[in-house]
Amino acid sequence: MEQIETFKIHDSEYETTYTAHIQKNGDGWIGWIHEYPKVKCEDITKEALLKTLEHTLYETLEADWEAWDKQLEEDIKAGKLDKLGEKALEDLRAGRCTDL
Repeated sequence: MEQIETFKIHDSEYETTYTAHIQKNGDGWIGWIHEYPKVKCEDITKEALLKTLEHTLYETLEADWEAWDKQLEEDIKAGKLDKLGEKALEDLRAGRCTDL
């Protein structure tokens, strides 16, 4: 295997930068996202791999965000956040909050 190369992938929507590591592997290329280990890809060329990594990263992030949103909605419906809301209102009424 060849030396690992590093590239940055910037997500402008959330102002986050991810690190792609790629490496020549036989006739193709392999790569992964350092901050998101479940994103691993293979492709024929370096350029194609970088596009595939970026696309797969965004798809994975979207899926994770949707799952997080769904879980939050389920937790709200189940009343799991009620105590936090009550505590926040208590703090507000007692003057323990600061306007931003």
